[in-house]
Amino acid sequence: MNLPNKITISRIILSIFVLVLLIFPLDKIGIVMPSLLVAGKIQVDVKYFICGFLFLIASVTDSLDGHIARKYNMVTDFGKVMDAIADKLLVNGVLIILACTGFINMIIPVIIISRDTIVDSIKMVVGNKMGAVGASKLGKLKTICMMIGVTLMLFYNLPFELWGIRVADLLIMIATVLSVISGVEYYIKNKKFLFE
Repeated sequence: MNLPNKITISRIILSIFVLVLLIFPLDKIGIVMPSLLVAGKIQVDVKYFICGFLFLIASVTDSLDGHIARKYNMVTDFGKVMDAIADKLLVNGVLIILACTGFINMIIPVIIISRDTIVDSIKMVVGNKMGAVGASKLGKLKTICMMIGVTLMLFYNLPFELWGIRVADLLIMIATVLSVISGVEYYIKNKKFLFE
């Protein structure tokens, strides 16, 4: 297993840790995470800050493994597939939790996960005929917007929240729209293979 693939696997492990930390009732085992009051008006849960930091690290490894793989000609079908799985696990899992806790609207993970299911199905069909399919430019832009938006959301949109600017919401909405557009792009680009 080459270095980019090891980084991808480490991102999957880190993603699982973030999801467990977000949903596990720590108070049931006697661990109380403190809350902080920021600028005298914003109540933040330290657990979300920790998860935001870990999410940021995982997001950086997403671009790092791809960069190393392309630069040193270490791109593999395994890497393409596992990179997509790592992204879905990290982003979609956190989106579901954010929706369940009221940070974002439930329609966002529904759209994102539905799109990912359709696109992954298309990739499987095309992959059987042509080999693994990488992400499109719009898909990559969607991922960047989503990862920055989710990181900010876990950080309670700070520092922008201090000025009342909802940057996290805006980026997540942009990512959702790009998700739909890139999904349509995947379909149009590959529909000839779907109906062969």
